[in-house]
Amino acid sequence: MQRLIDHVLAVTKESVKTFTYESLNNVVRLINGVSALLLTILPGNSSILEGIHGWELRPAFRGPRLPCWMEDGVSSFNQFIHELAVEPNASSSVEYSSQEDVDENIGPMSPLLQSSRASRVSSFTRQSGNWVHLYRYIFSWFLFPIKFMLGIPLYLYGSRTTSGSLQSSPLRATKRLQSLKDHFVQRATDRRRGVVEDLHLAIEIIIETVFGFVHKAAHCLLSPIGTFTEVVKWFFSCMSGPEDVPADGSGVSVPTDTLSENDPMPRERQTSFYHSLNTDARTCQDVIRELGYPYEALRVVTNDGYILLLERIPRRDARKVVYLQHGVFDSSMGWISNGVVGSPAFAAYDQGYDVFLGNFRGLVSREHVDGNISPRQYWRYSINEHGTQDIPVIIQKIHEIKVSELRNSQAGFEEECESDQPYKLCAISHSLGGAAVLMYVITQRIEEKPHRLSRLILLSPAGFHHDSNIVFMVMEYVFLVLSPLLMPFVPAFYIPTRFFRMLVNKLARDFHNLPAVGGLVQTLISYVVGGDSSNWVGALGLSHYNMNDMPAVSFCVPLHMAQIKHRRKFIMFDYGSAATNMEVYGSPQPLDLGEYYLLIDIPVDLVAGQKDNVIRPSMVRKHYDLMTDAGVDVSYNEFEYAHLDFTFSHREELLTYVMSRLMLVGYSTKQPAGQKSLRNRRNEVQSSSH
Repeated sequence: MQRLIDHVLAVTKESVKTFTYESLNNVVRLINGVSALLLTILPGNSSILEGIHGWELRPAFRGPRLPCWMEDGVSSFNQFIHELAVEPNASSSVEYSSQEDVDENIGPMSPLLQSSRASRVSSFTRQSGNWVHLYRYIFSWFLFPIKFMLGIPLYLYGSRTTSGSLQSSPLRATKRLQSLKDHFVQRATDRRRGVVEDLHLAIEIIIETVFGFVHKAAHCLLSPIGTFTEVVKWFFSCMSGPEDVPADGSGVSVPTDTLSENDPMPRERQTSFYHSLNTDARTCQDVIRELGYPYEALRVVTNDGYILLLERIPRRDARKVVYLQHGVFDSSMGWISNGVVGSPAFAAYDQGYDVFLGNFRGLVSREHVDGNISPRQYWRYSINEHGTQDIPVIIQKIHEIKVSELRNSQAGFEEECESDQPYKLCAISHSLGGAAVLMYVITQRIEEKPHRLSRLILLSPAGFHHDSNIVFMVMEYVFLVLSPLLMPFVPAFYIPTRFFRMLVNKLARDFHNLPAVGGLVQTLISYVVGGDSSNWVGALGLSHYNMNDMPAVSFCVPLHMAQIKHRRKFIMFDYGSAATNMEVYGSPQPLDLGEYYLLIDIPVDLVAGQKDNVIRPSMVRKHYDLMTDAGVDVSYNEFEYAHLDFTFSHREELLTYVMSRLMLVGYSTKQPAGQKSLRNRRNEVQSSSH
């Protein structure tokens, strides 16, 4: 009787699982089909999805080859990746395509580490070139079912005999070390589940729980003696006293293995309960370290109390320094989002630069020296504070670090350097970061302070926005007219709760798994941002959008952009009061930074995107025309890019161009950067005009 009930329950459970799985899959197929239908109706989707292959909304899979600018300056780690990723034989392309087809069932990778996946796949293709390994691999797959069935009883027997032991055996440690490489690769890959996958898992857990309860209840009814024995055991165990269990589930931790930096032996670390939620919360530190590069985090405090995170890929003895600054709704993660081969930060490091990654104020975590600061006070800042508060302390911190390190590491430092800046610092910035860097240079020159920069490379910089479509025009008047009403209720733009941030993090995975749904969301987001064809859905998958934190934007930042667009000038923030403007700027109107371009005394490289509908090429050319008229050493170039392609997409030609511009800055200890006097600069401009 007991065996009959077990069989009936097993068959019923599998039937219920199959029915629920198929029902959920049919719902998902329906949603994907409706999305595909809507996608065919929406206008302009062909241009929006032009650069996104097959509606899959992920970067094109290809083995990264070594760019031409890295042939002589590649690091040992990148040389190792290159040897794994580039096959000399002609059959590699066929094996690439076959492996990619296999990976379709596994699910798409995160846009973060394309090169990691490419190196793993190409590593397998190199091994498959050896016929012995190929035969062994095929033969092992044929024997896998037999090995698996025989391994189950052995595993159960081994776990029973080793229960209660707290020390690992040498055999277990050996197996753990053998699987260390696979564990390392998996950590560097996006393994989070989407909402649909979570629903599948939840359904399976519920079904297993319900039928497990029914199975136990049936056994209790059919064997009352055994039930009575178990109840007595449970009663006496309760009388002996309960074990200490934390009341908060978040405090529960489990031991897992990790690696220390210097010792290859596994070490035990504590994993939080929240890891079971399976979201991608990797930081810039995680990605940089997992790719084999050094990392350093620095905390910088602004004059108004904001705590900024300055991240670094250090070359302590280098006298070539590059500072990268992100744009709006972005972080330092954008500069490393394409993995080893394809990210500006790693490219600059491989060329011998000491790399600093700046982060603006404006995180959901609201890091401030005043722990009790209210949200309304924290979010009270505009682009002014980015250019006059954030960047100055970041560059000053870079200066202090480099002077100290070069003094300690190089003999004859004092005699060799006649200036207080024994290094060359170049800035690469994108979008809002470009406007903030320009504001920083100009305000430092007005105050006759050294800006310490040797060259600016501005990728689609903000500052002029009057040439835009109707979407941005509507947003302009919404902010200008309704700002007094909206600002008290909407101090900033971000996802407010941990649950919804987790939901967005997981939906980003579903958008990759469901091509039509992802294509529909991509098209709708593109409509909101003026028809720009950037991979917006892929950008949502970046791990800085996670349940714990995310980059946000103060209400005053888009209000400042609306003022710039309305005035058709690159102005500083208008406080709406002549008295306040007079107190801040010394005039009733905010400063027009375009009129002060004559103060820029370093070379500037402007880069525009021909497909960029957020900041159109005409607006970047506006910077170029004003700088040319002011006598600035400026260059202008265009690429067939959308707005996010400058940091997010794997584009070799952009890295080639950026590296070539960086190499134009030669180091000389006799001539510090950015130290021409204001009077000399004006005399140069006047003489050139005559």
